[in-house]
Amino acid sequence: ARKRSGKSMVERLAGELLDAANKRGATIKRREDVHKMAEANKAFAHYRW
Repeated sequence: ARKRSGKSMVERLAGELLDAANKRGATIKRREDVHKMAEANKAFAHYRW
């Protein structure tokens, strides 16, 4: 919510929550990126470095 332009933190947080509920926005993109990285690294999970 900090990266959003808006008048107050309350408005930015409300916008972030609405975007999350509608499955859009920066939070959802970050979640998808994290899941992609986890899926890509799954093949290496059994190695003990």
